Amino acid sequence: MVMTVAADVEVRGSGAADGEWKDPKRYLWLLGLLVPAIPFGAWGLVNLTGLDLFWWFGLIAIFVIFPFFDWFFGEDPTNPPESAMKRLENDRFYMWANLLYIPIQYASLIVGCAILVRDSMSVIDRIGFATTIGAVGGIAIAAAHEMGHRKEKVEVFLAKVTLAQTGYGHFVAEHNRGHHVRVATPEDPASARMGESFYRFLPRTVFGGLRSCWQLEKKRLARQGKGPISLRNDMIQGWLATAALFGALCLAFGIELLPYLILQAVLGFMMLEVVNYLEHYGLLRQKLPSGRYERTTPAHSWNSNRVASNVLLYNLQRHSDHHANPGRRYQMLRHFPEAPQLPAGYATMILRALVPPWWFRVMDKRLLEHYDGDITRCNVHPAKREKLMARYGAAAAR
Repeated sequence: MVMTVAADVEVRGSGAADGEWKDPKRYLWLLGLLVPAIPFGAWGLVNLTGLDLFWWFGLIAIFVIFPFFDWFFGEDPTNPPESAMKRLENDRFYMWANLLYIPIQYASLIVGCAILVRDSMSVIDRIGFATTIGAVGGIAIAAAHEMGHRKEKVEVFLAKVTLAQTGYGHFVAEHNRGHHVRVATPEDPASARMGESFYRFLPRTVFGGLRSCWQLEKKRLARQGKGPISLRNDMIQGWLATAALFGALCLAFGIELLPYLILQAVLGFMMLEVVNYLEHYGLLRQKLPSGRYERTTPAHSWNSNRVASNVLLYNLQRHSDHHANPGRRYQMLRHFPEAPQLPAGYATMILRALVPPWWFRVMDKRLLEHYDGDITRCNVHPAKREKLMARYGAAAAR
């Protein structure tokens, strides 16, 4: 039987006195630290069973085990009461539950590299283990996402350290000053459009994000009287951090490691971008008479209350509250009834996104339901606009 986590408070919070409420997930957040240990698990399972299949344990965990946990543990739409918010924000336990991802991530990366260069491994096994290491790097972006939104300079710095493994050091600047400003508009390269497959979205978001970050940094540095070619440029800092990391690992373990480092990095940032794809698919902020876009609300991000994935991803799936209130720490993020809901957790939705007909069949229907059948309120892919308007425009006319 599918289980649903018991509710301690109602959807909007019970209004219980601060001293009476305790976070039922407080120690569950530490389960997120199992994720960066996945390469150790893969190594152990191969040695225990003798099955080389387990070099691919990263993909098995994400696309088989995680979806099962999401199904088994169900959803939890409950929120902490407003009276507990300040205490939650100031509780350093949650910050450390996030920051401890980094040493385990780097331990698994270094040990993983030592394993990758062993003569006893075949090329196929190395590729499999590189994808397992890359899965950790991809999910590390969720940990970095949480750190990168904080005001404390140490957390922002550590976010960049976390991103060095995937070569995505520009993410913090582009995500905070680009994506959050333009989210759910045609101008945002990280907001997928209705009718746009993930494979069309991927190059648009990768190169669009790089282009956007460069322009943002160029303008920021110009205000300081500096050119873009500077060590103060966040993009250049990110590239140098990745070059230094990869260089040190190749120096320690051999240049033959480099293709596998590149492979795991590409897989890692692709995992980020497929999550970007499903977080805002087809959602659109409407333009006001002034020509500006309306304020971002919970209705402009797809949400999921699946307990297992939220615990492992630092509540990333409560994306609606995150965009409406980007300063909130992960333990404070709330469910809103008006937020559009994904039919499953991120791991399952990623699989659907990789099969466009399956994705469109499921998500286009939900998107139109969110907008009461009015396709003119959706962020539609320009190349598909005429076809989709012909298919769904009649509903809008009614």
